[in-house]
Amino acid sequence: MTMYYYRVDATRCGFLNSAVHGEIGSPDCTIPEGAKEITEEQHAELVAAQSNGKLIVPGPDGCPLAIDPPPLSVAEQEVAERAWRDAQLAPTDGIVSRHRDELEEGIPTTLTAEQYAELQVYRRLLRNWPQGAEFPLVDHRPVSPGWLTGPLQ
Repeated sequence: MTMYYYRVDATRCGFLNSAVHGEIGSPDCTIPEGAKEITEEQHAELVAAQSNGKLIVPGPDGCPLAIDPPPLSVAEQEVAERAWRDAQLAPTDGIVSRHRDELEEGIPTTLTAEQYAELQVYRRLLRNWPQGAEFPLVDHRPVSPGWLTGPLQ
């Protein structure tokens, strides 16, 4: 069995296996012309690199290389960080609702008054973060209260 790498165009590429696609030169071969032969070890290394976030691209000789993906544009970072922000807000909605329900019912609350105030400050920071000067820098995300873990979420 022989492994091959083939790039169709700027967005499509893949690995082909002669055991599946036929040996080059045989009438039943479906491996396209221009495919580059690689070792099984190279294939394993490339797949592992891709699993760790690398991109597989053809090198100058057409053989595959694993490279770091290009950085996200500012617009892409903003979309990603808004999605992160929304994902932080959503699970706290239920905590806020439960606290308000407990207060209305006059029963002991799960959160202390201090925890509830901290939670509301955190939620406000999350909502206002996209208007901040440091948005969308990951290092400047609002930090959740330390107690906001486990069963409360």
